[in-house]
Amino acid sequence: MTTVDREVQRRHRVLTVVAGGVLLGVVDLLLQLGLPYPWANLANSSAVWAVGAFAIGWWLRADWRQSAFAGIVLLVVAVEAYYVAAVVLLDDSAQNLWSPTTLMWLFFGVLAGALFGVAGGLSRHGQPWVRAIAVAMPGAVLLAEAAMLFHRSAQPGHDSHYRTDSLQTAVIEAVLGAALILVVARTNRVRLQALAAATALAVLGFAAYTIAGFGS
Repeated sequence: MTTVDREVQRRHRVLTVVAGGVLLGVVDLLLQLGLPYPWANLANSSAVWAVGAFAIGWWLRADWRQSAFAGIVLLVVAVEAYYVAAVVLLDDSAQNLWSPTTLMWLFFGVLAGALFGVAGGLSRHGQPWVRAIAVAMPGAVLLAEAAMLFHRSAQPGHDSHYRTDSLQTAVIEAVLGAALILVVARTNRVRLQALAAATALAVLGFAAYTIAGFGS
């Protein structure tokens, strides 16, 4: 591959990552507005966004640095695209683009983008144990959020509709988490290893959700 070809490929990848971020943010808002519950909850799932960062790392087939950077760019762009779409479609205040809430989501986007972008890049790693853990990551975050939703639905002060929606969303995410591992893993051995790893990682993910304040 010539220097020119590599430069063209690099630009194509950058444009794809940025376009993916815009698409993720805008489509997320549109699906929230258009889908019935519990699917609207799924559209606004932080775990689904993390899976998006994994997917971009998996698609790049690059080293861990490039995968991390791509995941960060995807989610940071997606956060701002979401709020821009809200300004255009819902007449929200443009100040939301730099509000404390937005800055918080940008911070989480950097963390999740780096972590899951790297996982996507390592999902084809030559070391079996590295590959199994990497493949387990997207399923684990979905399982962790499902557990968090189960926990949240049991908290006092929520009405029956909220609890039903939360439980239904949790079931959907748990099924998607397991299915994603089965699809991404290439062999039955890796699938079994990844499912075991995902169970342990989901416990850590649940703790992270709780510490971040999502479980209350």
